[in-house]
Amino acid sequence: MKGQAVTPRDQGCLVGISFFILGLGTLLPWNFFMTASLYFQGRLNTTEWSNGTVVVRKEYYFNNWMTLLSQLPLLLFTLLNSFLYHRISEAIRIAGSLVFILLLFMLTAVLVKVPMEEDRFFSVTMATIWFINSFGAVLQGSLFGLVGQLPQKYSTIFMSGQGLAGTFAAIAMLLAISSDADSETAALGYFITPCLGTLVTLFSYLILSRLEFAQYYLNRSSNYEVETKDELLNESSTVENSKLNGHANGSVTSVRAEAEVDCSPDGTKQAFLTLEQADRGQPKASVIEVFKKIWVMAFCVTFVFTVTLSVFPAVTADVKTSFPGKWERFFLSVCCFLIFNINDWLGRTVTTFIRWPCKESRLFPMLVVSRVVFIPLLMLCNVQSRSYLPVLITHDVAFTVIMAFFSLSSGYFVCLSMSYAPQLVEPKDAETAGALMTFFLALGLSIGAALSFPLRALV
Repeated sequence: MKGQAVTPRDQGCLVGISFFILGLGTLLPWNFFMTASLYFQGRLNTTEWSNGTVVVRKEYYFNNWMTLLSQLPLLLFTLLNSFLYHRISEAIRIAGSLVFILLLFMLTAVLVKVPMEEDRFFSVTMATIWFINSFGAVLQGSLFGLVGQLPQKYSTIFMSGQGLAGTFAAIAMLLAISSDADSETAALGYFITPCLGTLVTLFSYLILSRLEFAQYYLNRSSNYEVETKDELLNESSTVENSKLNGHANGSVTSVRAEAEVDCSPDGTKQAFLTLEQADRGQPKASVIEVFKKIWVMAFCVTFVFTVTLSVFPAVTADVKTSFPGKWERFFLSVCCFLIFNINDWLGRTVTTFIRWPCKESRLFPMLVVSRVVFIPLLMLCNVQSRSYLPVLITHDVAFTVIMAFFSLSSGYFVCLSMSYAPQLVEPKDAETAGALMTFFLALGLSIGAALSFPLRALV
């Protein structure tokens, strides 16, 4: 139709690729520190001599403290981001966070070559984990709000990128272990990798401002909005006039009801334009109002991560292979971290094609709660050392199968929850819903991290 506004296309899928890389970049810090647990434990869990004869092993519980100090700042700064994102520009929040994350990764890489007493190294590492995850929380919250303004499939793409971050880290660790380089050089190469990854993530964010498709959705006050409004006024019909009259009388609900009737190609386009105009005429809903609409999804994402972080990696990283030898070097990287991250990524990615149960189904939260069965299953695997529970699942294959289903379900339900939430609110409230969901995601991570201490002690 002549003069009709045309929605830009995602040329070359550049917007999708950019958000995939941005998703990957948000979880690089967590995954690279978590996957490198063997390196950190090797530098921390040393032996001490008492009276010149007795050897005492000093345990730092690195996995537990790393998980907790990763998730507490994530919770705190995600909460602050929910209230401050209107006062600090998006560019400062996203680009600034990436720059600081890059600097902290560079510090971690440098420390590989710096001899340091164990207690001091532990303190410096924990401080680095705290600050790097603080900036990561601001980055993640801002990006969830950003991608929530685009069509739903981009939220799925973003979450899929997050899922691949762990696989990326696990493969990097496997390459470091299998290389012929000495342990220090291998660790240095391992930590240089996320530095390069963060640089690529920063570049991906910067090019979004040059992509027409992204700006059509992200800048509603831009020229696209003006053109849309002009066309709507020029081609208004009797139905549209009645909608506008209803809007003038404060009846936006009637606008939506009438706009959704016409499903022809032209009618669909006009309905979209009219709904967009109706949304622009209304103030954003309060945080409480948005929460009332998405609380089920908020509960689901919280519970999924509570279950996942309560045993991974604090419990699973202490599982030992039943086949000692050369395989022992690779067992943890393959059967724990690589298997988890590949299946977590597959779980997130499959939601592009399958979305079951639907967002209104009561079965959805029931399936989420049923994941609690993985906690005792993993605790009964060959976790060493242990004090109370017996080992009932000894074989590597059994542990690998449990880890596969554990991670697949985690990625699937997290991605569904995060992508369903913006659909339950008006388009104008999608950014608020994204920020809220990020907070509850962080809440689940923090609760799970706190529970990892008693659960590991119970084993």
